Amino acid sequence: MSEPLTSHAELSRVLDHLAAGRQGALDRLFQLLAIPSVSTDPAYHAACVDAAEWCANSLREIGFQARVEKTRGKPMVVGHWHGSGSPLRVLFYGHYDVQPPDPLAEWTAPPFAPRLAQDPHVGEVIVARGASDDKGQVMTFLEACRSWLAVHGRLPVDVTVLLEGEEESGSPSLPSFLGNYGEELKADICLVCDTGQLDADAPAITAFLRGLAFSEITVTGPSRDLHSGIYGGPARNPIRVLAELLADMHDASGRVTLPGFYEGVVTPHLVQLAQWRALKFDVADFLGAVGLSTPAGEEGMSVIEQLWSRPTAEINGIFGGYTGPGTKTVIPSHATAKLSFRLVPNQQPAQILDGLYRFIAERLPADCTVTYAGEGGSPAVGFDTSTPIFQAAANALEQEWGKQAALIGCGASIPIVESFRSRLGMDSLLVGFALDDDRIHAPNEKYNVKSFTKGARSWARLLDELGAIDGNLKA
Repeated sequence: MSEPLTSHAELSRVLDHLAAGRQGALDRLFQLLAIPSVSTDPAYHAACVDAAEWCANSLREIGFQARVEKTRGKPMVVGHWHGSGSPLRVLFYGHYDVQPPDPLAEWTAPPFAPRLAQDPHVGEVIVARGASDDKGQVMTFLEACRSWLAVHGRLPVDVTVLLEGEEESGSPSLPSFLGNYGEELKADICLVCDTGQLDADAPAITAFLRGLAFSEITVTGPSRDLHSGIYGGPARNPIRVLAELLADMHDASGRVTLPGFYEGVVTPHLVQLAQWRALKFDVADFLGAVGLSTPAGEEGMSVIEQLWSRPTAEINGIFGGYTGPGTKTVIPSHATAKLSFRLVPNQQPAQILDGLYRFIAERLPADCTVTYAGEGGSPAVGFDTSTPIFQAAANALEQEWGKQAALIGCGASIPIVESFRSRLGMDSLLVGFALDDDRIHAPNEKYNVKSFTKGARSWARLLDELGAIDGNLKA
């Protein structure tokens, strides 16, 4: 077995290599961003396969043994590098798939033609679909590994890489994949770079993720679309029925009205609330960046409390009837809404969806039926931040950014994190470099060049810190 690299002694050469290779790193990221790997649309299946092959080839190029593993959906990329001499083994997880780029008309340039642009507030940015979520984030880690291997021929710890191709479409192939390959993926910790910083100059470790439940509901009334002049009035209109159901899902104070929705939800203790207040979260900046000014949500709850400790019910899409140009006077046969629920500890997706069924059954009027589709979800998850691995991450981030890493929550969900814990018994370290204004899932998605370059440097430092751990992970 190889002797471990001397902790910290050779890090400066790795950081110098990253600095010298900045343009090459951007070029490689742009190659990946140019692949339209939209997982939710079957028309982009071939592009998802191309992205998986690109990632596997990149891993092989820097010294990993890597392969593309087929699934019933989009392929997984698995890579291994062993021989560090460290007792620690880590799994790095990211995803190569992206959200659809729609609406295309709102992009200032084609979404899969990556480019550099100047942002008046943050300087140079990378603009493309997937720049922040999650290709830019993935590449920060791969570039750190590239430099370690180029300079020293090995990494400070043994590393396995798993890159998924269906994260943006609910990870339908993940359960069976973990069942087949879980033993191969097991490690001491999973490193996840799909989260964000506190702000553009301050690093963060995400210690809590909300869970998720989602459903698509369709209300059907008449057996076919009807002429609104002939049937308007006596015929039940599914769009109106659906709108009333959706409006009733919240009361006047912003609370969700589904039966049992808040069962088990715990109010944060005073110490936790004091820590959150100390972060000096700027509500005006947070909302102002998206053209808003007044917090909504539950009355009496701060924005941070709403994001990190409270569950939500959101309407993600609604459609029915005629939506083309001009006028077509119909009463539609059916109307559909897509719903998602962000969950906190002690809430289970199945229980939330059961409350949705009961809520609708109690209110559905005569001559209407309802069907459900596209359902799934995952529970919320939190981590013990006192372990040596978390402390190593905090040290590395502080060294790079010159500021103590904030321990934050995340209102979003990363279902695989809960799967790693429940199926593989493995906790995750969530370190990311995205920002609230990166416009992920929206037109003109961007990733700060500073986030990309300092993100790679942060991972290089973190790998060095992990290599210094003696194997006692509970101390």
